[in-house]
Amino acid sequence: QTLMKVAAQNLVQNSSIDNGQKSAEGALQRFDKSLEEFYALCDQLELCLRLAHECLSQSFDSAKHAPALVPAAPKGEGGPGGETLPYTQYLPLIKAQIAGAKDIHNALLEGTNKITGKLPPPGGP
Repeated sequence: QTLMKVAAQNLVQNSSIDNGQKSAEGALQRFDKSLEEFYALCDQLELCLRLAHECLSQSFDSAKHAPALVPAAPKGEGGPGGETLPYTQYLPLIKAQIAGAKDIHNALLEGTNKITGKLPPPGGP
């Protein structure tokens, strides 16, 4: 907003000088300083948006790889009043967690092989 205001004031003064209505005297805000402040604010906004995007991406990944938490019941509270999952719900959750751990392991193994230049073993993942 300030940038546009300063630009408009400079344009009005320059057109007045060009038409011979005004002299070049008069203190106006510098346009280049306002433009620099505008770019600084744009850079800050870009960093904030990148941070928000990264946080959202991590949130999605977190929800994808840990779909449900398994509540841990203290000893002696595993009865019907406790907050434990039935076996039929617990089993797919554990399978998904094992698959996620294998995916992470394979990605790390592949990355180390690329860094060291080793070829994957035959019959590997």
